Amino acid sequence: MKKILLLGGSAQQVVAIETAKRLGYYTVVCDYLSDNPGQFVADRFYLVSTTDKDAVLRVAEEENVNGVIAYASDPAAPTAAYVAEKLGLPTNPYKSVDILCNKDKFRTFLSDNGFDCPFAKGYSSAESAIQDKDSFDYPIIMKPVDSSGSKGVTILQSSNGFENAVEFAFSFSHSKRIIIEKFIVQKHKYNIGGDIFIDNGKVIIWGLMNCFREHSPNPLVPGGEIFPVLLSDSDLEKAKAVLQNLVTKLNIQSGSMNVELMIDNDDKVYLIDIGPRAGGNMIPIQLSAIFGVDIVEMSVLAAMGEKLNINPHIEIPYCSHYVLHSDADGIYQDIVFSDEIEKNIFRKELYKKEGDSVECFDNAAKALGIIFLKFSSADEMYDKMNHMNDYVKVVLK
Repeated sequence: MKKILLLGGSAQQVVAIETAKRLGYYTVVCDYLSDNPGQFVADRFYLVSTTDKDAVLRVAEEENVNGVIAYASDPAAPTAAYVAEKLGLPTNPYKSVDILCNKDKFRTFLSDNGFDCPFAKGYSSAESAIQDKDSFDYPIIMKPVDSSGSKGVTILQSSNGFENAVEFAFSFSHSKRIIIEKFIVQKHKYNIGGDIFIDNGKVIIWGLMNCFREHSPNPLVPGGEIFPVLLSDSDLEKAKAVLQNLVTKLNIQSGSMNVELMIDNDDKVYLIDIGPRAGGNMIPIQLSAIFGVDIVEMSVLAAMGEKLNINPHIEIPYCSHYVLHSDADGIYQDIVFSDEIEKNIFRKELYKKEGDSVECFDNAAKALGIIFLKFSSADEMYDKMNHMNDYVKVVLK
């Protein structure tokens, strides 16, 4: 029986473990949290940090695995590539994955390779960043170089609050590095995000969507994704060309990539963040429903070096997901869905049970769950997504 090593056993990663088992693979999971749910699904579990490359390599060697995957995890993606490359297993180049997972290296790569890129500067100490606070052309955005889910991110319109933003960004950086860059004013209403899927170096699924953040207590935290993306045909084709160019120049051969980009008033395409892994908030589940394929299965097969045989086509033309969350701290009791929204929901994933602690949704890790919805028209979709607080009520004690 072939073995696959999965880095991470969180609630959002269980689907990858279950999929690997269904495909007949022996599943080995590493996670640094002793209470992760994935350990109870996997065939073998190791209490090992997914960012400890050498410790994970030892596990992979001991288990003699045939493939490694960091499903929906930015911090673990370099480890997966590192281990697979060391063992001669299927992978994208470690150097490329490392570039994508470190925002300062990524900005340098973009600048050096002819991509449109905002002014950016990286820092390894708070003191050096603070020394430069009066030299920036505001507004700016400040973030850790190696975090995801908008953790540690601040937008500043002026130097007011600069020191607090620096401290906040460093607190979420594993490598203790942050990046400060010029904030881009986009010409479209929504940020553009979602996942693309690559096979043999070519993008075969374009899961570009509108990032929905209207109801989040923190406007930088994604509260959902809406398909199809609201872009003109020419802007969409331009965005696709830039993304394919990136894939080619980094020699990315297979698997999912989580993307976020913007187009400014001069029609320049800016790649904001590109993660070499499936998107969080179960984006692959949404895209699987939209395109009539199983993207989780595709991700597992790609990590094992298996050939893909798929025919993506749009089955749900108007589809969204919505991140269930609380605007306050408290004790979870229930989530109540109105009859009007229930008819649109085709899948629910709830993370909490009665009595669990709940925190205000200021980063993606504090989600209560996710619902997936389909609609008969774009008008219905946007009307209901914009009024989701009327249809979904989180009950706290």
